[in-house]
Amino acid sequence: MATLTPNASLARSTLAHVAVAWLAMGAWAVFANHSHGMGRALVAGLVQGTLSGAITFGLKRSLEAMAERLAGPAALVVPPLVTCVVVLLVLLGAHHLAGTPEVWKTIAVPYAVSSSYAWIYSFTLFRDRRRKDAAA
Repeated sequence: MATLTPNASLARSTLAHVAVAWLAMGAWAVFANHSHGMGRALVAGLVQGTLSGAITFGLKRSLEAMAERLAGPAALVVPPLVTCVVVLLVLLGAHHLAGTPEVWKTIAVPYAVSSSYAWIYSFTLFRDRRRKDAAA
């Protein structure tokens, strides 16, 4: 097995992915709420950053676990549908509880990114499974 370069190792690091999600999506939330004062913007950023980090940590594993338990087209469609609904509800609920002023602006980018990832990764899992089944 080849040794990973430092850059390749970092690219595969769960901690690095979580940290980037926390920083990028937290910063987006601060920007989306900046017109409501820095205090409220920072709270929105902290909430969104924390949620994005947690979502990043669990999304891949959730998609894999669901896809593994399903067969046929359900393995392609159900996992991203479930994760998209759950992520949307969590984002809306958390920002409502936190009193985020611009909820829809705040969640637009993080939700688009996580949903796109869910659908693309689910397609990849589905395609890889079909190739493996065809080769067997």
